[in-house]
Amino acid sequence: MTLAAVAVLLTATAACTGDDRAAVTVLASWTGGEAAAFRQVLDRFTDKTGIRVELQGTRALNQVLTAEVQKGTPPDIAVLPSLGDLAGYVRRSAVRRLDDVIDAGAEQSHSAQWLRLEQMDNARYSVAVKTSLKSLIWYDPSRVPGLSGDRPPTWDELVKISERLSTGGAAAWCMGMGSTPVSGWPGTDWIEDFVLHQAGPAAYQRWAAGKLAWTAPEIKQAWQAWGRIALRPGFVRGGAPGLLFTNFADAGRAMSANPPGCFLHHQASFVAGDAAGRDFVPFPSAEDRAWEVSADLAALFTDKPEARELIRFLATDEAQSIWPAASHGSVFSANRGVDPAIYDDPVTRRIAETLTGEARLCFDASDLMPSAMTNAFYRAVLEFLQSPDDLDRILTQLDRSRTAIPATDWLTVPCGT
Repeated sequence: MTLAAVAVLLTATAACTGDDRAAVTVLASWTGGEAAAFRQVLDRFTDKTGIRVELQGTRALNQVLTAEVQKGTPPDIAVLPSLGDLAGYVRRSAVRRLDDVIDAGAEQSHSAQWLRLEQMDNARYSVAVKTSLKSLIWYDPSRVPGLSGDRPPTWDELVKISERLSTGGAAAWCMGMGSTPVSGWPGTDWIEDFVLHQAGPAAYQRWAAGKLAWTAPEIKQAWQAWGRIALRPGFVRGGAPGLLFTNFADAGRAMSANPPGCFLHHQASFVAGDAAGRDFVPFPSAEDRAWEVSADLAALFTDKPEARELIRFLATDEAQSIWPAASHGSVFSANRGVDPAIYDDPVTRRIAETLTGEARLCFDASDLMPSAMTNAFYRAVLEFLQSPDDLDRILTQLDRSRTAIPATDWLTVPCGT
């Protein structure tokens, strides 16, 4: 059933029951447990307003949304996984500005840094429904006593720890590139962290904005640095063939085995809910500390009053608290009005404090890039793992993709305060 058909059916049902407020359709990528958790936020809105919300979850979000926009039957609200995706719809004038929708109080609950991250061309088009902190390396303190969040290691120190961990038959690193519908993105997070923390935020921002070539020394060095971890014999559980076929969601589970199959896991904050007893250290940095972040962004595709009311609610302290409170550490908000007590333990509270405090935050580079560039990046990660000697050719191909994309399709988003 199309979104338009769903909306018509719900509207007809409302008329039959005497409810003259139209239902709101929401399209998101969440299914299963994630959809059920987000449903709690929507149900609270319905309880407060009487406005019903129809949630459609699909892993093929962009394909479905593009088709509905082209037909002129978009959902009222869509939750997009990246700023790059959102920018494409903004350029097509498919998304409504929110400057006159979001209450001033909700604006004040975000840091100036997050407000800039949510803007394009000095206008606000989205509400961050949930956020993730990246640049994290997870470990079990009882099994890796040499690590401590109080004294983050240098990269050389972390490599030495990895060498020590790889001598007992287990691998130092948990890693998996598999994902539905598109594999490879966990590798982009690695490369982005190397660019951010070794080349620095200025180079990172230029690269994310399409102004630094993929063949530039800073970018090539990032790929090579990741290769020295991912492709080193004994360093990664299952070796290169294993990480190609291991799903990202399963990669860290071997840390909990007895004996463990791996000890270190480079992954975002969404794994915190499944990481009881674990801690994290920040990705080693050659410059002042910066963190990579990502967000799922709710955008308004129609001007229906009920939809405007829902997007306004999603920005409130109340709405922003519901999902984190129910997730037990796997979902976080960038909203400063969310009570830190909803996070279960010191580890998740540290994540929340980093997301809402004054730390320097840089939006995930592949999430800023035009979709054609992002997809090429994902494919290149998988190709590199299979043919590391072809790195120069892979980077040249990526740069051809970069130069073929119009300059107006790239985003320039501030990296840090």
